[in-house]
Amino acid sequence: MSALQLVIGNKNYSSWSMRPWVLLRGAGIAFEEIQLKFDRDTRVVGIEPYSPTRKVPVLLVDGEPVWDSLAICETLAELYPEKSLWPAASDARRFARSICAEMHSGFQALRSAMPMNIRGRHPGKGMNPQVRKDVDRIVSIWQSCRERFGAGGAMLFGRFGIADAFYAPVATRFRTYEVTLPSAAQAYAEALQVLPAVKEWTEAACREKELVAADEPYASQ
Repeated sequence: MSALQLVIGNKNYSSWSMRPWVLLRGAGIAFEEIQLKFDRDTRVVGIEPYSPTRKVPVLLVDGEPVWDSLAICETLAELYPEKSLWPAASDARRFARSICAEMHSGFQALRSAMPMNIRGRHPGKGMNPQVRKDVDRIVSIWQSCRERFGAGGAMLFGRFGIADAFYAPVATRFRTYEVTLPSAAQAYAEALQVLPAVKEWTEAACREKELVAADEPYASQ
């Protein structure tokens, strides 16, 4: 089997790093973690040997880089078909790919106004009409998945997979900013946060001491 190394950034701030890390850990796939850190301008110090884009995350497969979180997750699904990282049913698989692509390219208002900050608590900060629209869309996605495909487990498609890894950082944002959710969406967010892989990442994030000012817009408010 291929040797895997995952290059990530600060666990407190790097939502894109969190996604493949949680997927790998949650699926029980062995890998070596290489953690780099952001500087004050959110550049990744020491990334040059690993990534042509100078961004995290990067998955090294036998030393060859795969960059961009969605490409990484697709690569892992190909390398480990027995892990069923995408749903088995074709309609559920299409839906899962669509909502991951939507997360990958969308929700800019939420990202900007509520940056991931796992160890922080900023109740009510960042909410505005554009963010509320993003939150409502995420709630709609979660409810649709759970109602249509969620039988047999607490995750979006029943069992843990790529879609859950993609939305795990969102659940941390909702906790940081104390976003009020409908009961079904809140139940899913809580189910995500008690996954062992998510708990392990969260606990490590809370132990970090580095402060990245660009990701702390509410630190002095």
